[in-house]
Amino acid sequence: MLVNKKLVAKKERNLIMEPKHKRRIRYKGTHPKKYNEKYKELNPELYPETIEKVIKKGSTPVGMHLSIMVDEILEFLDIQEGQIGLDCTLGYGGHTLKMLECLNYTGHMYALDIDPIESIKTKERLLGKGYGEDVLTIKNCNFKDIDIISKEVGLFDFVLADLGVSSMQIDNPERGFSYKKEGPLDLRLNPQKGVPASIKLQELNRDQLEQLFIENSDEPYAKEIARNIDSYLKSGQLITTTTQLYKIIEKSLSSIPVTERKDIVKKSAARVFQALRIEVNREFDVLIEFMDKLPTILKPGGRVAILTFHSGEDRIVKKAFKEMKNLGIYSDVARNVIRPSKEECHMNSRAKSTKMRWAIKA
Repeated sequence: MLVNKKLVAKKERNLIMEPKHKRRIRYKGTHPKKYNEKYKELNPELYPETIEKVIKKGSTPVGMHLSIMVDEILEFLDIQEGQIGLDCTLGYGGHTLKMLECLNYTGHMYALDIDPIESIKTKERLLGKGYGEDVLTIKNCNFKDIDIISKEVGLFDFVLADLGVSSMQIDNPERGFSYKKEGPLDLRLNPQKGVPASIKLQELNRDQLEQLFIENSDEPYAKEIARNIDSYLKSGQLITTTTQLYKIIEKSLSSIPVTERKDIVKKSAARVFQALRIEVNREFDVLIEFMDKLPTILKPGGRVAILTFHSGEDRIVKKAFKEMKNLGIYSDVARNVIRPSKEECHMNSRAKSTKMRWAIKA
């Protein structure tokens, strides 16, 4: 009987014992370099002092996204308690969080994101800050489907669309959004749908590639890069990684003087990756469809702010706002783009190319 009591006591102690500490991934040197080793940046809530230091240096911590032009957006949207809002591109949730704070646990906030990986993380992050389903509804869908959402929940007082790719997507080499790290050449915002960039390249001929790089990113060396990609594929080889594509771009610009080449190659690589990402995700088609549907989901007097990050996006937004203003659909639209402050661009280099436009429903 005594033995049995000891066994029971031992089992009870085991039940209340804290889980065994799990060691973090070991890395070489004084600082982690690989994406999956960056334990502090990938869990920023646990290391606020480290994150603050990274941001003060003008960098975006790995695994995080710094929301752009928050003050300008909130000033224009003029959010009032009890209103119904929509964030068309949830991302890391920074803009959504600030809009929720303005609502002060009244009204309701809806948020959309096509990325099933990051939207789950963001939902947990916002839930941890006290914003549950009573005030926040997150839907995993493309923002071109705003009309479907509106049919379910009604019209909106304010809408935000931040068209930039999230830093978490760019920083994760497994997503293939950046030439800076070795990874699969994917570039899909939703990796569960569509075809990756590696397959898309095989579907396009030389002329189509050249046109793609010109239309989607104004690439000055589109002809040379398209020719080399086409030759590489015709030789029977596949372009399956970000590094392979970068090396082809580098080879395409080998005639440029050495003193200038490094910087030009980086800029061309960024533009080529952007052009492919736009093609893979049909971003221009999606944006045009979104702009057509946008007035139908706004209440009279409803406000919408849109952040764009390259000239192709801005042209689409500017044209749609102007045409609908002339038709009397919008009572007022931004006559000029609004840019982030110099201070913000210094703190967050990814803000430099941002343009904000707005409109008010008649």
